[in-house]
Amino acid sequence: MDTKFIGKKSAAAGGWGALKSCGKQLLQSGMPISGARTMLKANQPDGFDCPGCAWGDPEHGSSFEFCENGVKAVAWEATEKRATPAFFAEKTVSQLRQLTDYELELNGRLTHPMRYDAASDRFLPVAWKDAFAEIGSILTGLDNPNRAEFYTSGRASNEAAFLYQLFVRVYGTNNFPDCSNMCHEASGIAMRQAVGVGKGTVLLEDFEEADAIFVIGQNPGTNHPRMLGDLRRAAIRGARVVVFNPIRERGLERFSDPQDKIEMLKGGSTDIASLYLQPQLGGDMAAVRGMAKAVLAAENAAVSAGLPSVLDRAFLAEHCVGFAEYRAAVEATSWADIEDQSGLSRQEIERAADVYIDAERVICTWAMGVTQHLHSVATIREIANFMFLRGNIGRPGAGLCPVRGHSNVQGDRTVGINEKPSDDLLDALEKHFRFTVPREHGHNVLAAIGAMLDGSAEAFIGLGGNFARATPDSALVEKALRRLKLSVHIATKPNHSHLMPGEAAFILPCLGRTEMDLNAAGNSQLVSVEDSMSMVHGSAGINRPASPHLLSEVAIIAGIAQATVGSAVVGWAELADDHDRIRDHIEATIPGFENYNARLRKPRGFHLRNTAAHREWDTPAGKASFSCEALPDETVHQRARKGEGRFALQTFRSHDQYNTTVYGLDDRYRGVYGERQVIFIHPADLKAMNAEAGDRVDVVGEHDDGIERIAENFRFVPYEIPRGSIAGYYPELNVLVPLGSAGRESDTPTSKSIMVSFRRRQAA
Repeated sequence: MDTKFIGKKSAAAGGWGALKSCGKQLLQSGMPISGARTMLKANQPDGFDCPGCAWGDPEHGSSFEFCENGVKAVAWEATEKRATPAFFAEKTVSQLRQLTDYELELNGRLTHPMRYDAASDRFLPVAWKDAFAEIGSILTGLDNPNRAEFYTSGRASNEAAFLYQLFVRVYGTNNFPDCSNMCHEASGIAMRQAVGVGKGTVLLEDFEEADAIFVIGQNPGTNHPRMLGDLRRAAIRGARVVVFNPIRERGLERFSDPQDKIEMLKGGSTDIASLYLQPQLGGDMAAVRGMAKAVLAAENAAVSAGLPSVLDRAFLAEHCVGFAEYRAAVEATSWADIEDQSGLSRQEIERAADVYIDAERVICTWAMGVTQHLHSVATIREIANFMFLRGNIGRPGAGLCPVRGHSNVQGDRTVGINEKPSDDLLDALEKHFRFTVPREHGHNVLAAIGAMLDGSAEAFIGLGGNFARATPDSALVEKALRRLKLSVHIATKPNHSHLMPGEAAFILPCLGRTEMDLNAAGNSQLVSVEDSMSMVHGSAGINRPASPHLLSEVAIIAGIAQATVGSAVVGWAELADDHDRIRDHIEATIPGFENYNARLRKPRGFHLRNTAAHREWDTPAGKASFSCEALPDETVHQRARKGEGRFALQTFRSHDQYNTTVYGLDDRYRGVYGERQVIFIHPADLKAMNAEAGDRVDVVGEHDDGIERIAENFRFVPYEIPRGSIAGYYPELNVLVPLGSAGRESDTPTSKSIMVSFRRRQAA
């Protein structure tokens, strides 16, 4: 059996392996020296914001505020390779579609605006003014603005996102399918219900004061590696780190900091998790409910013994509603149900609860391992409940911390990218710009796909991202995109979404985050982003653009807007030439941006005030609100074990990947090399199937909608994962995620709870 792709896992995250990978990526870019110089300006006050993750920057930063994945992202963008018109002339779109995501993006940066020619099945160069004119003509020719969908990726700046939402609302719709619909939608909804604000309540400095940090459904080592430095420092000073994750992730076990010279020279590393628990897929809510049950039992014991209260009774009395009902719900939940649904023992859960009880200040942080389930909103409400018990919100060293993915996904929402805008936002836009804003709620991602499939949506514009590969049910999404009258993709590199053209289709190349954006006067333009800690800071590119034909995202949006709605309401060209003016409009319409331009130019920017962090609760009750929802009737792993040969699948990233961008074919933290079509599975499950490592299978979706979903030719990798649960990479496995399976309230695809079975294949 061929198992050469399965190799040794890194002994620790980071370390020499990270430095070697950084060097490899810079060499592959073709610009190793200039690339290294560029990295020294990443996340610096006079430099650019890393186009990778949304982890915060420290108040007193060093010269090396970047990580391995940051180097990959910058090298990927700053490559010397170019996807010129000659590249598109060599192959038809049908031929390009046969390339993998990795092979396609290896061709480098887009250099010219391109238009699809159906007769030759090729993309051909087009002048910017002609592209804008045709796009505007098609948009204005639709019989209803709601027939167009306007997608936003988290890579867009605040300025681009604000201008985009303004254009679209002047055009007449709130159709804003957004990448946040597919990741942290549940976090925003649940936290608004619980504490009145949909953002995390902590600052980066709170990690320096926390006594315990609970990390749930999150893999910082791959998804936001700079977080490992903060977890490492916390562990060194004695803070307890408790991990709930079905997969054993190297970054949560041990980390070797490349900036620690002594640790590097000695080949050492720091233990991160003091307690690592592996719940079954979908079992996090039960695990947190179990910890709450243990805390309440400890409270009862303390009261009986005449000891000090375990609970923060003052916080509960002054700041909370619904505690009595929640306590009754917890006490009504049996340990048998908690153990069965979580996949953890009572003893394991009680050990985690003891850490919580012993800690004065606790942070709870989570990511998509929590948010991409049917019951994600209820799970995050349960996390908030748990944190309320001991007043772990609204004070130093404690709070709720959802960690966003892309670098400005949170900022995009702050400045108005929302299919369900608040009346306050719409009123402010209407008053300031003096036009009648659309009030009807628009489409999120799943609704947009549905509208494209049934023909009620006829146009799609994507501001960054790779919509076709980021979304679920790949075959249906391809069908949806290819039946459009118009598809427009604003991008830096070719990707698979571009190869699913509508009747009229355009690829519009934009500047990257590292590149200078010069206005008509030759001045470099500044943009801004917001990180997961609500810090807003500036970003100015330092590199020469990859092509003289590139425009900024702001300029492209302004060009489309001018050609579509004219300049009667907004002077688009003036705003594109002076981003300070865009920020003036943001200041006038979005709360928290007072003195925007002045504060942005201060080192490290400024913080957007978070009311919940100050124990001000913008909820209907005016207080932090407990939820008393029961555990789910059944989770995906409980359903899977009812049928022979069924498994609960989650998708995730490899270490050589960020979102849908694949930088390489290795995943050294999990010991997989040169292969992406793999399934991680418990060795005992392999044995039960009479299968071995390296065996080939087709993975078959088991959704009850009559649609056959198959991911072909995957190979088994034995791994430390609960029995009955399996895992593999997206976007390759997105074909198995049904459009019809979405989170309750959040409408987020359930990419972490997919029912599947296997079909054996013959060895090649």
